Amino acid sequence: MGEHGPAADEHIREEEAVDVEWSGNWVAGRLGVELVGDGELRELLGLALRRNPKRAHLLVSNVLGKHVPQRPSVVHGVGFELGERVRNLLGEAEARRAVVLGYAETATGLGHAVADGLGVAPYLHSTRRPVAGVAQAGGFEEAHSHATSHLLLPEDPDLLNATAEGSPLVLVDDEFSTGNTVLNTIRALHARYPRDRYVIVALVDMRSEADQGRLAEFAQEIGARVDLVARARGTVRLPEGVLEKGRSLVAEHDAQDAAPVASGPSAPRPAVPVRVALDWPAGVPDGGRHGFTPVHRAALEAALPAMGARIADALGEARRVLVLGFEELMYAPLRLATALEDATTAEVRYSTTTRSPVLAVDDPGYAIRSRLVFPAHDDPADGPGDRYAYNVAGAGFDAVVAVVDSAADTPALHAPDGLLARLAGHTDRVVLAVVPSYVPSPTPHRQEAAMLPEPLRGPAFSSYAAQDVGWLLQDLSDTVLEAPTEEREEAIQSGGAHYAESLPVEYQPSPQYQELFKAALDTSAARIARAVGTVTETVLAERGPRPVLVSLARAGTPVGVLMRRWAQHRHGLDLPHYAVSIVRGRGIDANALRWLAAHHDPADVVFVDGWTGKGAITRELAAALEEFEGFDPEIAVLADPGGCVRTYGTREDFLIPSACLNSTVSGLISRTVLRSDLVGPDDFHGAKFYRELADTDVSGLFLDTVAARFDEVADAVDAEAKELLAADRAPTWEGWAAVERISEEYGIHDVNLVKPGVGETTRVLLRRVPWKILAKRGAGADLDHVRLLAEQRGVPVEEVEELPYTCVGLIHPKYTRGATGADGTAVTAK
Repeated sequence: MGEHGPAADEHIREEEAVDVEWSGNWVAGRLGVELVGDGELRELLGLALRRNPKRAHLLVSNVLGKHVPQRPSVVHGVGFELGERVRNLLGEAEARRAVVLGYAETATGLGHAVADGLGVAPYLHSTRRPVAGVAQAGGFEEAHSHATSHLLLPEDPDLLNATAEGSPLVLVDDEFSTGNTVLNTIRALHARYPRDRYVIVALVDMRSEADQGRLAEFAQEIGARVDLVARARGTVRLPEGVLEKGRSLVAEHDAQDAAPVASGPSAPRPAVPVRVALDWPAGVPDGGRHGFTPVHRAALEAALPAMGARIADALGEARRVLVLGFEELMYAPLRLATALEDATTAEVRYSTTTRSPVLAVDDPGYAIRSRLVFPAHDDPADGPGDRYAYNVAGAGFDAVVAVVDSAADTPALHAPDGLLARLAGHTDRVVLAVVPSYVPSPTPHRQEAAMLPEPLRGPAFSSYAAQDVGWLLQDLSDTVLEAPTEEREEAIQSGGAHYAESLPVEYQPSPQYQELFKAALDTSAARIARAVGTVTETVLAERGPRPVLVSLARAGTPVGVLMRRWAQHRHGLDLPHYAVSIVRGRGIDANALRWLAAHHDPADVVFVDGWTGKGAITRELAAALEEFEGFDPEIAVLADPGGCVRTYGTREDFLIPSACLNSTVSGLISRTVLRSDLVGPDDFHGAKFYRELADTDVSGLFLDTVAARFDEVADAVDAEAKELLAADRAPTWEGWAAVERISEEYGIHDVNLVKPGVGETTRVLLRRVPWKILAKRGAGADLDHVRLLAEQRGVPVEEVEELPYTCVGLIHPKYTRGATGADGTAVTAK
């Protein structure tokens, strides 16, 4: 979808080449209004006269898809490109925590396209349609608008709540003129949902010099950073008395009945609207009125081609087509229009109806050439009134696709003076497409969780005892998923496949390596037991009395089992323990969270992992949980060498023997799998149970050896936990800084290829294509297994000074697009 940005530029220039006269000349000449600014400003904007006592002129966007029919790919592409710019401004981590807010009615589609450009953020737009049963999360007034009340009605009441530090709010409007509306919105929301960063996005920044300084003053006033991203910049220079002149001009042209053909009764036509069945995807909202998440976006994208094809079939021989949206319902019609562009060779344009009364003048130097007038057809809360469709009459469309939501598919829509009849007076074919109005559910998680299966347990799934852990996964044991290491690396680095779409071939340790594991376990068992006790006591003190342990499969699962055993051994507590999947770049298993929310209080859930490297999963979890009410994103880990969390057993980077092996120390369970042909929208993520490796399984040995040392470390744990509970344990993120430095110093330029710490380095050697290993000079027995693996794979070990970790594994940056297996489906024979 990223190609829409350049395409939008090309199409804007193309349109300008055809329509030579600027569509603001008529107003500029009669009122003395000047439009001054960037070179493309006149390509983006024309001028018209409002029927509004508060403001004379109207800036008419050529790329917004409201008043001026435009190619849908251009409309979506302009917003998408702005979203990409916001993502680059925020950076990946902050973008994942952002929420995008658009303004009704004009910017609802633009805001949604901006959210598409970010790709990872939920979207909400204000609305003028109250919905029974949905609590209002805020509201504001728009001073210059003809209809001022804006409501915020998110289905998730916490959507706007910036509980996580660094959760930016991105506000999107079509123009940033005085800035009053946006700044008033921020001020109102900041009082209720304070956060430390805001980004304002607009197609055009039209502030006067006097207004430009207010943004910095406002940011200082609320104590937050406020950025502005705009497609173009300029200003409107208004002469004295422009408001009175504008009113007179509107009155004069009303008296002349400037556009009688469009605003009068439609000429009789036999065109009967053709209703097309869209098969809109179930559960996907019609827009952002109640919130629209990345999960919704993915489901809609998958369904668009088929819906576009159905509309194309209903158009017959039409060669010039308008897809006409409906007031706030801008995004759904826009995406249907982009799908139609792909499905037909016909010329497709897109615009929407509106509440805004604007003068129409049939002159090439005026932005609004014609208007259709019809009564409101959605039973609006503020009562009946006229609605408008501009630049439709006389535009030569031989088919119009009217897209409304089901709340607006009323008798008034089909009445003799209704919208469909008005359209039939000016085109040969009218097609009606109805998108189901989304009705928020008061308890969505519990309803959805009722359809989910119970957790998998040993011995049917995993070699752990049934009481040790319940796996919120689906069993893919009979599916061939393993691919050769080099082939997987090629596919992952080329972008042809995600690492979670296949599995590495399970490493079979040599006798020498198995002996090394056992020696390391004997040496470190007490050290691990002490860390297990310390982190468990910290959790019980701060999250007790009966936390629900939820380990991140699979590295976190042995730690979760050990924490459960410590709580039972020392305190007689029988803590629930589950394992869930989290995938870097894809987030946590949402269905697993729904199951947990239906069976436990989310506030009791404590997420558990083995160790931190650079903190990528820590950030991933925090971002993923923003969509779910009540869960605490803090992770409890055995070892935190990266300084990424505040709940840990130790911050030393030492050998944790469970990192030395794969499934044979993790209950014979594979790494988790997330692939669209295997994991549906209502499924848990998948994993395999390697029953065939039972003879080499040391999962029980690892647990029993560590648990046998619990009593001897008990006093040390009590002292250490007491000290930690009184200490400042704020994350330092030292690991992330070190990874960025190493990435640049070694010319890798991709932090995902730098894996810090003993555990992550071991994973590189077992699962990926290693390039070299950086070892802290003087590191001893903790690296014996790393040196052995490196020797077996022919990987150099480079000793370095001042390394914040014991070692760092560098993945080979060689494997790029074009390699065999880049589709991620190549597998080895079983």
